[in-house]
Amino acid sequence: MSKRLAVIDLGTNTFHLLIVDVSADNQSWKEIYRQRIFVHLAEEGIQQIGKAAFERATNTLAVYQKKCAFYKVNQALAVGTAALRTANNGPDFLESANTFFSYPIKIIPGEQEAKLIAGGVNLAVPSNSPFQLIMDIGGGSVEFILKRNKSIIWSKSLPIGVAVLKKQFHQKEPISKREIKTLGAFLVDQFSELKTELDNCKDEIDLVGASGTFDVLEDILPTLSADNFHSQLDLSSFESLFTAVTNATFEERIAMEGVPEQRASLIVVAFQLISHVLRLRSFKNLYVSKYALKEGVLAEMMSKLN
Repeated sequence: MSKRLAVIDLGTNTFHLLIVDVSADNQSWKEIYRQRIFVHLAEEGIQQIGKAAFERATNTLAVYQKKCAFYKVNQALAVGTAALRTANNGPDFLESANTFFSYPIKIIPGEQEAKLIAGGVNLAVPSNSPFQLIMDIGGGSVEFILKRNKSIIWSKSLPIGVAVLKKQFHQKEPISKREIKTLGAFLVDQFSELKTELDNCKDEIDLVGASGTFDVLEDILPTLSADNFHSQLDLSSFESLFTAVTNATFEERIAMEGVPEQRASLIVVAFQLISHVLRLRSFKNLYVSKYALKEGVLAEMMSKLN
């Protein structure tokens, strides 16, 4: 007999819902329903969820509550990440949500978020090189997980998500040379520990992107191979796309094929993040994982089923 589970990812930019049926042996699942709603919790800064964002988030959680009821979910878990970790009124949101939301909401630390992301990616992307760097770009934080032969050897959650960087470094359209220079210096400092870890990798290494901006790359860059769980992209094509996005105004980015309007505001700083990682060392392949945090949480939930 299958069990119906749901995972809700309460991200800084986006709330995601995933509902699945788990097999009788608890070893696999079949996707039943998936939904994504942009909430932009950090539109007024990550230290405080603004009134409009607070309302959007509450309304979205109410929608997901109804979806779980409609699909007769047996067990569900909502996980909160950077914005709900950081915002002064994050506890107020939880208090409000608990008045109508029937399932547990767990705010997870960045380190745990990174490990859960890795758990999801492990289910989707093969380890074709001795080393693998997983990068998950969120609105409030960016997670890095460095693996050697499928084992995590280092991980870090940095509070430099795209909503944070946009507010601090990207005010002009298109982004100015001064803003690029200031952001670049900031990222060099933020990535110093990551650079040290990558320098210690004396063999080939792949870059694996999970979620958000990497989904945009998947829609735009040439695909070398793909299946239902991951795709391999032409890494050499990134630089020209990076230049085009960097030099474009907001209106021009919206008009670009493959750039969703909901991501057009944040994609410039997101591409700066990716570009600076690519400067740290040479990567053999670029993969995009279909699985990330939600699937990692789901795998953990399944491991605890009787």
